[in-house]
Amino acid sequence: MDDDPQAIGGKRILLGRILAAHGIRGDVIVRTFTKEPGGIAAYGPLSDAQGARLFSLKPIRMTPKGLIAHIRGIDDRTAAEQLKGTELYAERSQLPEPEDGEFYFEDLVGLAVCDPDGRRIGVVIGVHNFGAGDILEVRIEDRSRTDLVPFADPFVPEVDIPGRRVVVDMPPEEPKSKPKRKEHDA
Repeated sequence: MDDDPQAIGGKRILLGRILAAHGIRGDVIVRTFTKEPGGIAAYGPLSDAQGARLFSLKPIRMTPKGLIAHIRGIDDRTAAEQLKGTELYAERSQLPEPEDGEFYFEDLVGLAVCDPDGRRIGVVIGVHNFGAGDILEVRIEDRSRTDLVPFADPFVPEVDIPGRRVVVDMPPEEPKSKPKRKEHDA
């Protein structure tokens, strides 16, 4: 296996985020990104974003707010509250290989972005979901800015993991218009 942490096999995959403490016994509410919310515990101990701490989760039940879970070694509300916002990661090697036509979002980071004619226009630097659906963050070639592209078939008709590229049909840029002046009747 390649020692490069950016190689597909060496990446860490975000599986969940601790949202809040729950109750007085140290339980937490976790927003999971796994197919089955309780499945987050199936991957063994998960690490924080820096890889410095490990967390062993025991799912308790699902609620509309997220998965209620107990973390080994966290036995009171104060300790649970200190974990709010902690992201929970698994090593890519702990996860099953995706089936044909499937991939982990983390696999997209670093892929070349090409237009439908095959011209390179940038690189994927992130995949996000701010509540309205998945979006790709694309760093445009020769620019310091990034663009956000809806991760839906009309805008991203092809994902080629072996070819290390995605095809993106960029939405047209909206022309910058001058603010309209209000006419006052006097």
